[in-house]
Amino acid sequence: MEICGAYNHGGPDADGVPLHDFSTNANAAGPCPAVLHRLQQLVPDTYPDPAYASLRAQLARWHDVTPARIVMGASASELIMRLTAASLPDLASVWVPRHAYGDYRRAADAWGLMAEAWEAEDRRHVSQVFAAGSSSSTPGRRSRLVWITWPASPQGDMPPALARLAEALTPEDVAVLDMAYAPLRLDAEACSRAPEGENALPEALAVRACRLFSPNKALGLTGVRGAYLVLPDTPALADLPARLARLAPSWPLGAHGQAMLEAWMEPGVQQWLAESRKTLQGWKATLEAGLLQRGWQLMPSMASFCCARPPVPLPELPGWLAGLRTQGIKLRDAGSFGLPGWVRLGVRTPASQQALWQALDSTTNPRTS
Repeated sequence: MEICGAYNHGGPDADGVPLHDFSTNANAAGPCPAVLHRLQQLVPDTYPDPAYASLRAQLARWHDVTPARIVMGASASELIMRLTAASLPDLASVWVPRHAYGDYRRAADAWGLMAEAWEAEDRRHVSQVFAAGSSSSTPGRRSRLVWITWPASPQGDMPPALARLAEALTPEDVAVLDMAYAPLRLDAEACSRAPEGENALPEALAVRACRLFSPNKALGLTGVRGAYLVLPDTPALADLPARLARLAPSWPLGAHGQAMLEAWMEPGVQQWLAESRKTLQGWKATLEAGLLQRGWQLMPSMASFCCARPPVPLPELPGWLAGLRTQGIKLRDAGSFGLPGWVRLGVRTPASQQALWQALDSTTNPRTS
């Protein structure tokens, strides 16, 4: 029996851990040595503080908010599920980027909610896009839950219509910026910004959107789960912290996740991250050049991953990817993101890239055979 169904993920699979795993977006320069050392020295023989008071106070200072606006979670996926549930019972519909992580839609499905797709590149004003989908909203309910990726996955770009989207939101709407990949932006602006890229947000969104953070990817420690929300200080959402608290399990964050988030804010860890971005910039340039040289199409990306289309006919793509997997190389099929024929590749080390080139160059191009 298939448990996960259509909810596909990158990373290890039934065949184990890939030798050269391009299917995840974890920082390939990691794991961060300082954080890894802290985790290795940890003796998890006691429960964490169930209120996470000290950690929430630290995160609040880092983001310049009050501790009441910090919500701890077991993972980004857990907070996606919990935030969707907390937005009931007034929630009329859920809006997700057309190409995005499947758990946004999965959470809506779990509560029997209609999930509508919005697309930043749509030439219509975003408010018109929302209005066009209102006929499928649940009658008698007035609010919308709007998910926004910053930057987007799998494309790795920045949604260009964020300011217009903010203008289209009503006071009852709940907007959420998923900033999992904000620390892995590789553009020039990323080197001179506030924590998590918050000074690049349109002001209208910065003051009213929930922000979701999951630093394990940036630290190269995806096996350690932990995430948090920074809630907006808006009257319409004043009761959201209480609703989220009522839905939380006891101790949603374990000792290792707590230690990771505590280390995340340390200056030395942030300095390591800044240096790793410079390394990733060089590795990404080599990866994209090699793909273009071999006839692949690339989408513009400013993140530590890219979306690319190999010169492989769509019907043959699953078998072709499976063939690479037998050679220890895993790419992420972007069909589950709504991009059939495309794959997502995380930036990987020169050694892994060399393995990829050898595998690609030894495989006959299906279009020329």
